[in-house]
Amino acid sequence: MALQFPNGFQWGTATAAHQVEGGNWNNDWWAWEHAEGTPCEEPSGDACDQLNRYDSDIALCAALGFDNYRFSIEWSRIEPEPGEFSLAALDHYRRVCASCHEHGIEPVVTFHHFTTPRWVVAQGGWHTASTVDLFLRFAERSVAHIGDLIGKACTINEPNIVSFIGYQMALFPPGLTDDALFNATNENFLAAHERVVPILKAGPGDFPVGLTLSMTDYQAVPADDVGALAQRDATRAMMEDRFLDLARNDDFLGVQVYSRMRFDARGILGPEDGVPTLPMGYEFYPQSLEACLRRAWEFTGGSVPLIVTENGIGTNDDDQRRDYVTQALRGVLACIDDGIDVGGYTYWSLMDNFEWAFGYRPRFGIIDVDRPTQRRTVKPSGEWLSRVARANALVD
Repeated sequence: MALQFPNGFQWGTATAAHQVEGGNWNNDWWAWEHAEGTPCEEPSGDACDQLNRYDSDIALCAALGFDNYRFSIEWSRIEPEPGEFSLAALDHYRRVCASCHEHGIEPVVTFHHFTTPRWVVAQGGWHTASTVDLFLRFAERSVAHIGDLIGKACTINEPNIVSFIGYQMALFPPGLTDDALFNATNENFLAAHERVVPILKAGPGDFPVGLTLSMTDYQAVPADDVGALAQRDATRAMMEDRFLDLARNDDFLGVQVYSRMRFDARGILGPEDGVPTLPMGYEFYPQSLEACLRRAWEFTGGSVPLIVTENGIGTNDDDQRRDYVTQALRGVLACIDDGIDVGGYTYWSLMDNFEWAFGYRPRFGIIDVDRPTQRRTVKPSGEWLSRVARANALVD
């Protein structure tokens, strides 16, 4: 198998507004972090102060050889109250996009990455159909202001995670376990994506639009056990299939993968003996990326190009990070060799940041952030991935 990626293959890294900007007090996650009794280990606080340090961070992306940077715009900053849009916030995100272009970086803009304004939640939140219309209004106003500078647009980040962890596991806001609201939330996210695509395309600019989906390598144990397969397939249908079906007509599908999940006839199995587990509790299993890319391609009949919009590892062992990414990228190359259209790889994350309910404990970044000083230091894994991106090949 060749270690060279095809010409035009894109190399990027990513963050989300709430995880790096700091001070996003007006959304549901800030409220969740500070509410008594939630599972959050610590509040986000100043995060990585990227609200003020975006230009130097983007310059660092360029210096490392990446050609795109995926980030999100914060709805609660842009529309702090119903129908009240902040020109200052819109101008800020326009400057972020402009900074990308100035440094030779393509801005990949995500319109919803987990966080929702407090006032939207007060009116019902994502299990309420009216939220779809509110999101469309926000997206329309935002794209009118920055659309001419967007390189790619991701509509909604991992809607299946927002719905499942928020409405089944009670670990994300609103912290519920309710089947009816879970299903309603999924339907509203599906409608929001389908309806926002033409809105984004009608704005200024000419850029591809797609959904990003959290995928997991769901495995039956043993692989031919009828009961285990039924458990696996039911979970796939609940978590992935409806979103994969919707993505068939998009410009691209963002595939986001971290690990696997195993099932026997009774349900979910824990980590396999002898397989390392990571700080967030799941297995070190880089082969999951190849498996999920193949499944997305097969499910959609090859109708939509794939981009890895998130893949990475939260670990304190930087050698382990490099090992994980090396194996994951070998899987990407195997997919490409078999004719699967994979157009790029985005490492999560640019820097160590606020990992939602886990706080700052999981370290996904290729850049270390000393939060008291906000000093950035590129890790050895970041220097290595820089060489990979510049060579457009697995090196060393």
